[in-house]
Amino acid sequence: MIRKPSIAEAEQIKGLIDPFVKEGLLLPRSLHSLYTTIRDFWVDCSDEGNEELTGCGALHISWADLAEIRTLAVRKDLQGRGNGRALVQACLDEARRLGVHRVFTLTFAPEFFRKVGFIEVDKATLPNKIWADCIHCQYFPDCREIALIRDL
Repeated sequence: MIRKPSIAEAEQIKGLIDPFVKEGLLLPRSLHSLYTTIRDFWVDCSDEGNEELTGCGALHISWADLAEIRTLAVRKDLQGRGNGRALVQACLDEARRLGVHRVFTLTFAPEFFRKVGFIEVDKATLPNKIWADCIHCQYFPDCREIALIRDL
């Protein structure tokens, strides 16, 4: 079940993403960062009777017509079952409701995003505004992520 998280679930979100951070597949997020952006997130629960979080993803508004999908993670034992696709769809649906016309991602897993309709673009084509968070990244200024975008 895909839904918006509660504030109390920020620590569970951190627990979901930390293994991927250790593998170098996601950028680290502090607990403070998760609390301050909790409204950006969507979470996946294993089922309606069990509130354990099994996946997460966030839609972060970058500009009037542009948003980013970030911090997408699905527990390894549940990957390949459509959970990630459902989280991306929730983000895209929210973007449409908000009037956003383009959604991008910076990712270490471009193949997944290609499968859900994103196309690779040169990072230089994205507006400078999106780089505000990059100054805090461990890879700055040598970004290794791949940029992909999808028009809505």
